[in-house]
Amino acid sequence: MEVYNSTEIDKLAKALIEVQRELAPATKDATNPFTKSRYATLNSVMESCRDVLLSHGIWLTQLPVPAPVELGPGHIGLLTKLTHAASGQWQSSLAVIPLPKADPQGMGSAITYARRYALTAMLGMVTEDDDGESAKIPPKMSERSKSPVSRCQTKKHAQDRETQGCSFSGALKCSSETFENLPQLEGVEYQRVNAQDGRECIVATGDTRTRSEILTGAGFRWNVQRKCWWKYAAA
Repeated sequence: MEVYNSTEIDKLAKALIEVQRELAPATKDATNPFTKSRYATLNSVMESCRDVLLSHGIWLTQLPVPAPVELGPGHIGLLTKLTHAASGQWQSSLAVIPLPKADPQGMGSAITYARRYALTAMLGMVTEDDDGESAKIPPKMSERSKSPVSRCQTKKHAQDRETQGCSFSGALKCSSETFENLPQLEGVEYQRVNAQDGRECIVATGDTRTRSEILTGAGFRWNVQRKCWWKYAAA
């Protein structure tokens, strides 16, 4: 019997809950020439999840492995594994797919296909159209897409989802007292802005790369799409 996870996964599960809270949809950035449908490439899927996984100490590996012998030739397996670096707890998934043709190009195509589907399934990821696609929607259906957007807003469908971050509609003037209770970090500045839903947010900018643990402890969340740390001002 195959084993797809370590004996205990409590620490891994807690980390993955935080990962899913911060994951943004992968953008459908390519078109299938045969079906004419849009889909998210492996690059898009990795761009949406890599930084979030790393920030929570999750090591992702995807390894080509032999397919079960009973399936016969013309198949390849892909083992996707998520490992919690701090505890060593892990969870894996085995995907087996047929090769479109028996040569290196066919194997590479099959592995790429399996990687993006296996990863999105394991993380519970979804995909969404990019801004270029939404421009093709008839006027009556795209009224919301015509509203002004700020420089931090990159995904229309993600703007109202608290778990993926907030869309900022402009900075507010505020006194320095607003930030008295926030960590005073050298090279890090705070700005108070309006969220798309009307609530006020605080955005941390500057040298935040090595301050993730401190910012997380202060209630900030990392938004992958906009590459910034933020929290609701009332939180």
